Amino acid sequence: MIETLKERGPMNRTALATSSGIAYDRMNKYLQWMTTKGFMRISEDGTVSLTEEGLKVYDELVSWILLHVGRLRFPKINRL
Repeated sequence: MIETLKERGPMNRTALATSSGIAYDRMNKYLQWMTTKGFMRISEDGTVSLTEEGLKVYDELVSWILLHVGRLRFPKINRL
C-alpha cells in the first residue's frame, strides 16, 4: 500500500486496494493501523495519502532490507 501511494500518489480506498492487490476488507485493516501510526491519512473526501512519516519509514525499511538481505533473486524456472 505504501509503495503504491508513493508511486501513484493519493487515491480512494477502492483504487488503493485494487492497485495494491489486497482484498478491500484486509486493506481497510492495514489502513486503520497505518493511520493510527501516522503513516497514512484519509481526507474528508476519502482520499488516502502517504504522510511524510510514512514515506520516511518506507525508505528506511527498504534501505534496511537491501543492506541486510540484499536484492532478492529468484532462480529461473525451466518450463517443459
